[in-house]
Amino acid sequence: MFEWLVSPEAWIALGTLTVLEIVLGIDNIIFISILVGRLPEKQRAFARNMGLGLAMLTRLGLLISISWVMSLTKPWITLFSFDISGRDIILIGGGLFLLAKATHEIHNSLEGSEGNASVSTVGNLKMVLLQIAVLDIVFSLDSVITAVGLVEHISIMAIAIIFAVGVMLVAAKSIGDFVDRHLNSDVSLRYA
Repeated sequence: MFEWLVSPEAWIALGTLTVLEIVLGIDNIIFISILVGRLPEKQRAFARNMGLGLAMLTRLGLLISISWVMSLTKPWITLFSFDISGRDIILIGGGLFLLAKATHEIHNSLEGSEGNASVSTVGNLKMVLLQIAVLDIVFSLDSVITAVGLVEHISIMAIAIIFAVGVMLVAAKSIGDFVDRHLNSDVSLRYA
């Protein structure tokens, strides 16, 4: 299982995969920051850390089950001479969810629920964590598929994911503050 420890190529793969996991995780941090920004100030750090912890668990869980997802290549249905497999349905569904959620969040940030700019809408911690958990599943697919395509050893993939989430935990507050500052200033300038 850990025979790769003596292989320089494996260490290079670990470093490369860790960097890729960090890059692919930035969008996750941004969405978590937007959702966490709806919470009262005292709950934000907890929700941000819990969200990234959920992201790590989701990625590790998907990593373990990725062989099943990647094996769903047999066509389930055919539309307009295009074969659609289970893997395609999972990826299309995740993409549509992201588009809907992003559109909803942008609309609420700019227009609010009653047509007024809504810079800060107080959210419920449980609902925010639930939304983060669902988003983590969608955001984890690209990073796990990248990991499987790049490295053979599951242990290297798992270590890269854990390292990447550790880096994201350190950077999350700074990125969250940046997103909050710019999101709030853009909305207030637009409606000033």
